[in-house]
Parts: sequence; structure tokens; C-alpha cells
Amino acid sequence: MKNPKRKVDILVISDVHLGTYGCRAKELLHYLKSVKPGKVILNGDIVDVWQFSKRFWPNSHMKVVKHILSWISKGIPVYYITGNHDEMMRKFAGTRFGSMQIVNQLVLTLPEGKQAWFFHGDVFDITMKHARWLVRAGAIGYDALIMLNSLMNYISERVLRRGRISLSKRIKQSVKHAVSYLNQFETSAAEMGIMNGYDYIICGHIHQPQQKKMIVDNQEITYLNSGDWIEHCSALEYKNGEWQVYLFSASDREAMHAGNDIDTLPQNSALYLSLIKEFKIKSV
Repeated sequence: MKNPKRKVDILVISDVHLGTYGCRAKELLHYLKSVKPGKVILNGDIVDVWQFSKRFWPNSHMKVVKHILSWISKGIPVYYITGNHDEMMRKFAGTRFGSMQIVNQLVLTLPEGKQAWFFHGDVFDITMKHARWLVRAGAIGYDALIMLNSLMNYISERVLRRGRISLSKRIKQSVKHAVSYLNQFETSAAEMGIMNGYDYIICGHIHQPQQKKMIVDNQEITYLNSGDWIEHCSALEYKNGEWQVYLFSASDREAMHAGNDIDTLPQNSALYLSLIKEFKIKSV
């Protein structure tokens, strides 16, 4: 007997980077199948348009898209917030496909009356504005590092029987400049949220899942980051008036290997075909 799906009022995921070698699509699909969301926020960089190639679009990546489409077909509100790796979507801001809407940012009033501001977070990245070629080169290098990391983890788990390791995470934690950047990002987000009178500010972009209260100029705000589905396999869940960070666990991995993925939306459905045609996604 299958485990019942967990009900979640709001689900937030970001930085999936579908179309890249580092994307953990199988883990994400397993997670998506385990929850029953009332509302879904896709907070940027879901599809990595920068590195998108028709030569690499695995079936597992397509299954993630199809599962999200199955939610849309059921009328579940889905907001696709544009990021920097899928910035070409920004020209579609305001467009609706069934219950999905493409936006650049989003403000929601939560049931308890507090306001939450959602946006990807690349607005804080000065490098993005002044050296885009450097950022793109860094993205390619990051993907190569993730590929190397995947090989190391395969050896570590299957051959040496040890746990997973993260090269990029260790680099971020050991390089002072990287730590400073993360802290500056969070502070800038908190300052902007307080300036606009929000209670929560919810970002992605830096691949660092986080939930904490921050005080700026004697004013408090809750900063949340949904992390990513490359290294951390994380999401944000809002239920019964509370936020929490979800992290894909070892037990989730065991359950994933024990089960079989099934398609959740027929490939001949009208919604599926219209979106595939609109964004020129090729299923393999």
C-alpha cells in the first residue's frame, strides 16, 4: 500500500536546472509525488536555458515537467517565477496556461494575514549585471564540477560504501569570499523586504537552503531560501501557518530506489502538447 501524500498549503522549489547534468530530477520527482500541494511556487531556474541542449534532455527531466503539468491540469495554482538561467521566460510574464501564471515576482497574503514576497534573487548579483559572460562561464564550470562530484559520489556510495560528499559545498564553506557573498545576499534581501513592509522574503538563486529571522534597523523579518535540486535537494513547505525547510533524506533515497516512477500526465493531453509546442521542449 502506498504511503498517503502529505498535504502542503504552499510548496516552493527553485534552482532545479532541468537540462543540465547536475540536475537531480529523479530525487525531485520522488519528492513531488510524495506531496499534495494547495499552491506551488516555482522560484526560478527551473529549466536551465543557458545550458539547454536538445542532445541532453533525459526522460527523468521530462517526467518532472509532466508531473508539474499534471498539477496544472487539476487546477492547482502554479506560479512560475523567472530566474536568471531561465530569463527568456521574462518576456512571457503575465501569461497564463490553465492554472499556471508566469511572473517575475509574487506577493502573497498568507492565511494569518502576513505577507510573503517571492522572487528569485539574481537582482542582488552585481556580477550578473556587469559581467554576464563570466557568470555563464562559471555556470559551465559549476556543471562540470557537479559531474565530477557525481562520479565521486558513485564511487563513494557503491564501491567504498560511504556517504555522499559535495565538492562545491566545501568550496563555498572554505572560501571567505563565498561566505561573505552569501551573508551579503541574505542581508540585502532582508533589508529590501523590511523596506517594503513584508513579513517574509523568499528567494532561491544561491543554492543555500535557509530559514532564519533577521533584524535590520531594529525590525524583524523572516528570510527563507528554497535551496536547489543539484546539491541539497531542498524545498520550502508552508503548512498550518508555519514554514519549514525540506531536505531529501537517506530514507527518501531508499524509498525512491524501491519504487517505480510512472508518468502522471498523458503525452497526448492538450495542456502537455500546447506547452511543449510553446517552449519547444523535446521529450526523449
